Amino acid sequence: MPVLVMKFGGTSVATLDRIRRAAKRVGVEVAKGYDVIVIVSAMSGKTNELVGWVNETSPMYDAREYDAVVSSGENVTAGLMALTLQEMDIPARSWQGWQVPVRTTSAHASARIEEIPPANIMGRFADGMKVAVVAGFQGVSPEGRITTLGRGGSDTTAVAFAAAFEAVRCDIYTDVDGVYTTDPRVESKARKLDRIAFEEMLELASLGAKVLQTRSVELAMRYKVKLRVLSSFEEQSDDAGTLVCDEEEIMESNVVSGVAFSRDEAKMTLVSVADRPGIAAAIFTALSEGGVNVDMIVQNISEEGRTDMTWSCPVDQVMRAEKSVEKAQSDGVINYHELIADREVAKVSVVGIGMRSHTGVAAKMFQVLSGEGINIKVITTSEIKISVLIDRKYMELAVQALHDAFELHKPA
Repeated sequence: MPVLVMKFGGTSVATLDRIRRAAKRVGVEVAKGYDVIVIVSAMSGKTNELVGWVNETSPMYDAREYDAVVSSGENVTAGLMALTLQEMDIPARSWQGWQVPVRTTSAHASARIEEIPPANIMGRFADGMKVAVVAGFQGVSPEGRITTLGRGGSDTTAVAFAAAFEAVRCDIYTDVDGVYTTDPRVESKARKLDRIAFEEMLELASLGAKVLQTRSVELAMRYKVKLRVLSSFEEQSDDAGTLVCDEEEIMESNVVSGVAFSRDEAKMTLVSVADRPGIAAAIFTALSEGGVNVDMIVQNISEEGRTDMTWSCPVDQVMRAEKSVEKAQSDGVINYHELIADREVAKVSVVGIGMRSHTGVAAKMFQVLSGEGINIKVITTSEIKISVLIDRKYMELAVQALHDAFELHKPA
């Protein structure tokens, strides 16, 4: 039988009633003749609760034990979903990552999937099982330890299963009915997109849009997985939601397709670093080894053999960054006068494949922000995106102004 992958996020399985609603959607697809692989997240709020317990117990925690604790939320949901389907007389069984097995690297809390052998689950489908309910977000390392894939990793799990099982498509059910031009909670005129290119979705996801996890889009693009984003709370039609697809499948698009933002950013500056060959490598190697996810990077012009180095990172990684560069200085790897951390910044970005063939997007963006009295602290660009770091208090104003300026409320 053809295989369909359905992924339900935390809000879609937040209560027993919502699990029953999701199970009914699964039942509809089973009735169409599919063997279904259901990927589930932890119930809404549960992962945050588990992470909080870990941080309270051990702020500089052992990542292996972090994974053991935090992965348990998905196990609960998978068992409850399987029981619900069984109550509907649908043959279903829950699967934890190690049982499939979802083989990953040993990078605890941020593991990458290396292989998903289909034999176990396909064998059970052949024996009459109709639904495999798989705990998302988790796998097993070569050492036999539980691993997790990073926040939002259930999306990655779903796409990886769709690729491994050559599924007809991968449906991602969430609390929104598709991908929007920006977050509707920030801009009421945000418009749902019928289609969006893999590259645009990848940029939006990496820049703060929380609809899909970045690695899930990378996998979908690499393996040409047919990917749909749908709402768990609305009736569905064949063309519901947003299709994430190749650029060639989109007839016409706006120059800018969306405005993304990330609220919880920090700007860090090493003041008066000794400017010499290899200094950037030394700084960012230390940060990498400390588990700091660096994003935007700016180096000032050197003066009298000294320079300033600025970067952005998630605000909850500031302490790790401080410890990493302090250790690098005490080890004699780098030399600087001061480390300044600004925890009150946000990143705002405009994204669109149309930027490849249209000029003036950067000028328009900067003019709009200037007109609103918003100062830009850091700028980075790529072929299809422009990102700026600004004071967090102006984030919503910036998003709304840019959404209006690029007329994203209007169809292409």
